[in-house]
Amino acid sequence: MVHFHASAMVVAALDALRRDAAGMAAVLDVVVVDNGGDAEDRERLRALAEVDDLRLVTAAGNLGYAGGANLGVGHLDQVEAFVLMNPDVLVMPGCLASLLRELEGGAAVAGPRFWWDRSSGFLLPPTDAVGRGAELTRVLARRFGGAWARRLRRDGRAHARRFWRAETAFDCFDLSGALLAIGTEAWRQVGPFDEGYRLYFEETDWLVRARRLGLRARAVPTARAEHLYAQSSPHEPRARAWMAESQERFRRRVYGGAFDRLVRTLDRDAKAPNGGSLHRPDDRWAADPSIRWLEISPSGLGWPAAGCEVDGLDGGELLVPPTLWSRLGRGSWWCTALDARGRTRQRLRVEKT
Repeated sequence: MVHFHASAMVVAALDALRRDAAGMAAVLDVVVVDNGGDAEDRERLRALAEVDDLRLVTAAGNLGYAGGANLGVGHLDQVEAFVLMNPDVLVMPGCLASLLRELEGGAAVAGPRFWWDRSSGFLLPPTDAVGRGAELTRVLARRFGGAWARRLRRDGRAHARRFWRAETAFDCFDLSGALLAIGTEAWRQVGPFDEGYRLYFEETDWLVRARRLGLRARAVPTARAEHLYAQSSPHEPRARAWMAESQERFRRRVYGGAFDRLVRTLDRDAKAPNGGSLHRPDDRWAADPSIRWLEISPSGLGWPAAGCEVDGLDGGELLVPPTLWSRLGRGSWWCTALDARGRTRQRLRVEKT
């Protein structure tokens, strides 16, 4: 587990891990890598380190997620498999066992289904599909909007609902680095995370390398976890720049320099869309029995979006459930209600200051 200004979340994540592992034959051996925090964080982590099943490794500054994860794996004892995870993830009962079963069945890596907030029912989308076509659609949607934005939403929804509606595990490399179960032999074959990715894309790069080696990756809907999402990055002033650098690095390495230059050229004059009338989060959806999906997105393009499947709206539902509102970051959020054919019936915007 890689920590950065999130010691209270480490406590909650450990409690969830211990509860999940209580009924398993496996021994829970936890390594926490401290990438940085304030005095309260340091004191809380020191207190946790006194517990027998936790080891604290202090990094020399913020190594980024890739550097922290690699450092932590290097401190593991002889194990057949391990889990890499953020401290803002709370595993639900049966999560670890479901993931380990996939590794025992021959998978190199496995990932769970993520809820944004269990009480509201919103599921987080998977990572973006990898490929030149998908990448080009995203940049053309940002540049031109219109039909390209509609295509982005259509493709994104199909991609996400494959995850959201699955009942059994399936082969998939579009897994989130927030929590990954990895076989030790697969880690040896693929190698560690590339530490040139300071923030984001490190797991995507690793999964691309695993795929090229012919290894298997599995999405496991019976392994469930709650991801509090983007809780540490606001404490790192370089986070936005690091993400942009990582994105460009990934494009160059996976798609080639010419494709990266094309994307950056197309993206240069892209404008952020700003559609949807402004509302309060405690406003309510208009009644509409045809609605089958609700989405919440930080992008005016409407994707990526968290989704919740519903059976119509009676007009009493809040735009944003209070438990979810407390977790949203500052800025604009777009709320969309769609019918069974994916047509937008209501589109509203809320602002969190």
